[in-house]
Amino acid sequence: MKDPLSGVYNVALNKSTNLMSLDSRLIALLDRGMVLDITIEDLPFRVYVAQRDADVQQVADLVPAEQFQGPGEVHVAAIHDSDDAAQQVQDVLFNLNPGDALVFLCTGLRAYAETLAVFGQTPQPEAHS
Repeated sequence: MKDPLSGVYNVALNKSTNLMSLDSRLIALLDRGMVLDITIEDLPFRVYVAQRDADVQQVADLVPAEQFQGPGEVHVAAIHDSDDAAQQVQDVLFNLNPGDALVFLCTGLRAYAETLAVFGQTPQPEAHS
């Protein structure tokens, strides 16, 4: 069985007419979620994608305190099954500054899978238990 933490994926995101190259690497599996390191145009960011309720307390449960104490901001977006996950992710990525982190709270399985797909990832069995 292939180690799920070993892959680095490259995907391209369209934002208007700009094409952003994005590299994604799985850092850790969470209960119904993943921690990713992504690189966009040579800038690194930490991303948390989890299937959770759209509740600010969920962010505190997912993101370590050190992330909030760093120089960057923590951007949070709730993505629902009926939303356009790719568009929401692009909107958040477009507004990033170096050192920022992103949290995507996906309120359904479809939203979770579609959000991970934007980053070249697929839900892992361990992430749904």
